[in-house]
Amino acid sequence: MKSPSLRAPALCLGLLALTACGKKEQGPPQMPPPQVGVITAQPQNEPLTKDLVGRLSSFRSADVRARVSGVLLKRVYVEGSDVKKGDLMFQIDPAPYQAALNSSIANLASAKATYTNAHVVADRDRQLIPQGYIARAQLDADEASERSAAAAVQQAQAAVETARINLGYTKVVSPIDGRSGQQQVTEGAIVGNGTADTGASATLLTTVDQVDPLYVNFTMSVAEMEQLRQAQTGGGVTLAQQNQATVQVTLPDGSTYAEPGVLDFTAATVDPSTGAMNLRAQIPNPKHNLLPGMYVTLKAKLGVQHQVFLVPQTAVLRDTAGAYVFVVGSDGNVKRHDVATSGMSGSNWVVTSGLAAGDQVVVSGVQNVHDGAPAKASPWQPQPATGGSAPAAGK
Repeated sequence: MKSPSLRAPALCLGLLALTACGKKEQGPPQMPPPQVGVITAQPQNEPLTKDLVGRLSSFRSADVRARVSGVLLKRVYVEGSDVKKGDLMFQIDPAPYQAALNSSIANLASAKATYTNAHVVADRDRQLIPQGYIARAQLDADEASERSAAAAVQQAQAAVETARINLGYTKVVSPIDGRSGQQQVTEGAIVGNGTADTGASATLLTTVDQVDPLYVNFTMSVAEMEQLRQAQTGGGVTLAQQNQATVQVTLPDGSTYAEPGVLDFTAATVDPSTGAMNLRAQIPNPKHNLLPGMYVTLKAKLGVQHQVFLVPQTAVLRDTAGAYVFVVGSDGNVKRHDVATSGMSGSNWVVTSGLAAGDQVVVSGVQNVHDGAPAKASPWQPQPATGGSAPAAGK
């Protein structure tokens, strides 16, 4: 019979052996599935937008040119100021044109006097011809003189009108409402109205630009336009009518311009030098914050996309194969879905294909999941902006 002192070591060795066997059968501990935040994909209608670059131009731009020749006496307007249609801008020396008008008026008076005499003679002949006091040939000659005198009066009246118009052109006025430009010719210079014989053009004095509203000109490639038309044919997109599509301008400093514009022109042909189509929108500019010639970025709302999905930006990943998202299936396993996007809506990607209603799209914790591996999903809630930190999984 073994002594108690020998049984105790044997018992300890037996327990150690059993413990070692139990550990060998259980194996290493398994990691729990990663916790991820998901959203439920729901189809909806979303505005069809395109981010583009455009250049502003004047709604109307008019050259102010001399319409008669002469010495430029003075500039009346203030350069860069707003002017109204008909406001006096320049004064050309009126003296020779006033003299020409006076001469034409005198010629008209002489022509009227000649007509009066010819009319008296012809009228007297018409009264004497029935009594046979004068020959018929005499009456014909006097009536011809009367008609010639009447024509001379009309010609003199036209000369007076021409002289009066030319005198009026010595006051150079603004042809439109707008903002005046820089003076191109100084006082004392001789300006001309140009003639067809010499081929010279009228002297440019300044320009006036109407800056409220403004035009913003931009282009779209033929491929983009054709893609939109095909999408409309397939029913996925409804394009807006020309005067219903809107644009929102972003200023060079990144701020959004308060006044939206309306698309009012689409070219019917393609520019062969660029392979793109020209488009134009009209932008209100009541405070004159925008200036012609500025380059701006704009977001054009061209219609409505039907049955698309809005997916947070962090959920959409990309590799050499394209864009994709991870979806947690009903079995708790993660599956990759290749998707197609058509741009951004706020902080979300607009997904046009690759998802179905009810899909549980992984938004947070995407770095911890793998295709085919399990994941524990919980509703995702966006965190308040705190300097760009990413949302935590399951939060």
